[in-house]
Parts: sequence; structure tokens; C-alpha cells
Amino acid sequence: MSQTRDRIIQIIAEQAMLDPGEVDMAMTPSDLGIDSLGLVEAIFALEEAFDITVPFNANEPDKSDFDISSVGAIVGAVERLVAAKGA
Repeated sequence: MSQTRDRIIQIIAEQAMLDPGEVDMAMTPSDLGIDSLGLVEAIFALEEAFDITVPFNANEPDKSDFDISSVGAIVGAVERLVAAKGA
């Protein structure tokens, strides 16, 4: 696993109050017990950790380009934002 992916999973695990080893890429935020407020807090933590801006509107999550359907989708979306920032 990449350092970026490890850090993303660590942040999500902290929000879910789980050990990072318990987080699977196929899990959804609800599988992890993360509610909408927790998801927003996790997104803020990801933005701060990677110095990125996540295009996510908590009031209209379905209209976002940021896929929050699973841990793997969140990892992929953050990795793309990090890569775009470095380009």
C-alpha cells in the first residue's frame, strides 16, 4: 500500500474509532459506523492532511464529484486530488 492510501485509511479508521487493520476497501462509511457528521469531519481531516480541497457538499452529497460510496472510492478520489495538486 502507498503512504497516501495508508494515511487515508488511518484517518477514516480514527473517525470510525477502529483500528486501521479493521478497515476494508469495500466497506461503506455506514459499514464503519460513520454518520454524515463523521463523514464531514473525515473529509475535513483529509483536506488538512493532504492540503487539498475536496469538492463535497454535505447538503447535496449525491451531486458531488467526490465518490464516498466506499473506502476504496474515497482513497481513489483523494489520490486523484493529491496527484492533480502535484501536477
